[in-house]
Amino acid sequence: MKKIAVLIPCYNEALTIGKVVKDFHEHLPQAEIYVFDNNSTDGTAEIAIQAGAIVKRVYQQGKGNVIRAMFRQVDADCYLMIDGDDTYPAEEAIKLVTPILEGRADIVTGDRLSSTYFKENKRAFHNTGNKLVRNLINLIWKQNLKDIMSGYRAFSKSFVKLFPVMSSGFEIETEMTIHALDKRLGLLEVPINYKDRPEGSESKLNTFTDGFKVIRTIVTLFKEYKPLLFFGWLALLLFILAGGFFLPVFLEYLEIGLVPKFPTFILSGFLAVTGVLSLFTGLILDVIVEKNRKDYEVKWNEFFDKELN
Repeated sequence: MKKIAVLIPCYNEALTIGKVVKDFHEHLPQAEIYVFDNNSTDGTAEIAIQAGAIVKRVYQQGKGNVIRAMFRQVDADCYLMIDGDDTYPAEEAIKLVTPILEGRADIVTGDRLSSTYFKENKRAFHNTGNKLVRNLINLIWKQNLKDIMSGYRAFSKSFVKLFPVMSSGFEIETEMTIHALDKRLGLLEVPINYKDRPEGSESKLNTFTDGFKVIRTIVTLFKEYKPLLFFGWLALLLFILAGGFFLPVFLEYLEIGLVPKFPTFILSGFLAVTGVLSLFTGLILDVIVEKNRKDYEVKWNEFFDKELN
């Protein structure tokens, strides 16, 4: 029988963690349930142990740091990640793990936004932020994904062991999605129900601070994964600016045979040269990125060869 691990990153979720662990024991009895406690001060770890979870400690603060530890320390055939705030239904876990166990996907995302999220979630800016992130990624990667920042996800062993976790905070879900798109991995979304946190439970996500980090992560990964497109657009902008500054200088030269606005002429030349440099930077980095994709494919094949033997 294939081994399933339920991974629950937690920080001060004493109000809900006991119920979450018990629900997954009931609806996914064959799975081992791990709670990775991230310096909680409210007894989260003790409650999780009493509920029957395997508890591990992570001392580097931040969800990304917790997920890095989870992926390194746990060995399984299918990994199911869930938040400890009791907002995701355990009874729908089978919908996420089945495509992984059957080999039909490498990452399965529980899609909240197509069901009850906008009705249940009471934080308006969170709704706006989810839409903004989704639209940005769909625009850049030409996709039609529904939910980018869901905390309810299932992963294959190959995804977990080969995914380079770089984020330290809540931007980790965005990083996972973009990594899967860039490496052309099997990504599947399944609609799930969502309910808001129970009264007395507080979200650790800061709408503006963490939202800014997510946007910054998208821009950074856009530059890293699609450098030719990123620097190509930058070069085009610089060429347009250079042309805008150069045209009146050139027309004036044709009229009087002199260049009285010499600083403007120099600025236009500088912008044009910078545009050329940006374009060639994109071309060079694009070759490196393509080489990295090929190296990743080799690692992927080596991983499967090792698993099969």
